[in-house]
Parts: sequence; structure tokens; C-alpha cells
Amino acid sequence: QVQLVESGGDLVQPGGSVRLSCAASGFEMEYYAIGWFRRAPGKEREAVACDNRMSRITYYADSVKGRFTIDRDTAKNTVYLRMNSLQPDDTAVYYCASADSGYGCYGSSSRSREYDHWGQGTQVTVSS
Repeated sequence: QVQLVESGGDLVQPGGSVRLSCAASGFEMEYYAIGWFRRAPGKEREAVACDNRMSRITYYADSVKGRFTIDRDTAKNTVYLRMNSLQPDDTAVYYCASADSGYGCYGSSSRSREYDHWGQGTQVTVSS
């Protein structure tokens, strides 16, 4: 059974950092595109970052470029989202999702409709 579980969400002050984890079971993540998305209160879901190891593509939304980093630990079958210089606008529930290699994650976008499996989300709140 395919499952994605996010963790690491927290309450942090502006300028702080958080590392989110997305642990997978039921499949080997290295062969799939993994995306991070977020949904802020009252807003639509937004693509944050994605990584497709097979096609060597990594994408970051302009709003997080230079502050967020996506990486993987193949041995742990886990993908991380390292978030630095957090601001109140980063407050949201963050989700990870997986897509077959060749789908979902592109150099200029991450298409949520192409992701097949989603985690339940983890809350990040940035507030003083």
C-alpha cells in the first residue's frame, strides 16, 4: 500500500527555519517525482517545490526560490523540504505527493493534477 507521511511542521518565528520530512512506504521514492505543495487559509493549493531524480529536474516556486531546498535520503526513502528565512506568508499546511517519473515535476512548474498519491499534511505556522 502506497503511503506518504509528512512530519516536522512547527510554530516558528519570522526568519526561522524548519525541515519537513515526507516518508514513503509501499514504493521506492527514487523512481518517482516528489512534490511539495501548500495550502494557506483561504487560498488555493500552491506548488512549492518538486524533484524528479530520474529526469534530474528540480523546481521551486518563485516565492520560495533561494529559501527552500528539496532533497532526498534514498536509504530512508524520505524526501525533505528545508525551509529557511520563513515569513508569515509561508504559514500553511504543507503536503507531499508522488507522481510517476516523467509526470508532475517540470523545470518551470509542478502540476498537482498529475500526482497520484498525497500525504495528510503538516502545519507550519510562522508568527511572532
